Amino acid sequence: MSGEFAGKAALVTGAASGIGLAVARRLGEAGASVVVADFDEDGAQVAAGELEAAGTRAEPLVVDVTDPDSMREAVRFTTHTFGSLDLAVNNAGVSGPSMPTGEFEVTAWDRVIATNLSGVFYGLRHQLPVMAAAGGGAVVNMSSILGTNGFAGSPAYVAAKHGVVGLTKTAALEYADKGVRVNAVGPGFIDTPLLRGTDSPMRERLVSLHPQGRLGTAEEVAEVTAFLLSDRASFVQGSYHLVDGGYAAR
Repeated sequence: MSGEFAGKAALVTGAASGIGLAVARRLGEAGASVVVADFDEDGAQVAAGELEAAGTRAEPLVVDVTDPDSMREAVRFTTHTFGSLDLAVNNAGVSGPSMPTGEFEVTAWDRVIATNLSGVFYGLRHQLPVMAAAGGGAVVNMSSILGTNGFAGSPAYVAAKHGVVGLTKTAALEYADKGVRVNAVGPGFIDTPLLRGTDSPMRERLVSLHPQGRLGTAEEVAEVTAFLLSDRASFVQGSYHLVDGGYAAR
């Protein structure tokens, strides 16, 4: 698989850490040039430096996915820096507070929806025309197991991730005949820095929800994402792929 993305340019949002960084690293290892886009400027620079040290051509970029102009600039930056936009991963997201729907703060709702759903739309809004004009490309939108399941206390996150699945399917139908493939990935609970900060009882509860008896790794999500972006998935369009250790099979 080495070199399967050689000559291709990728834009990955939320790439400073966690799943986004694992995806950026995986694409770089396979030859892609990567724009490491994140709201965290220092994190993006550190991550891009790590990729560069490993032999990947990488550029950091500060991006606010809740701002359509910022996402337009991210696409422009990618094409200007690397000459094209072939691969895009709309990964940036936030979790939000835990509280019942009837008590959920409106400001928290707006923030989660703006980041996790509108942020994906703004990405697609500017990525798809560029890819279509160039004759093709591939996009992966990062949903969640909560794009198909409910989860008490997370109404905004669940609603946004369900929305990402529907948006993915719609965009896939619209751009299939233009050579652009759009798919979604649904990770289970992944062992990232965010979850490592949870208390032991909560972590144990999350582990127990996965029949494999453990949390997933960012690298496992990155492998599925890379497959969907690759020519190996040339007939995969508008689908939603769980990486969840059996969570949704219950």
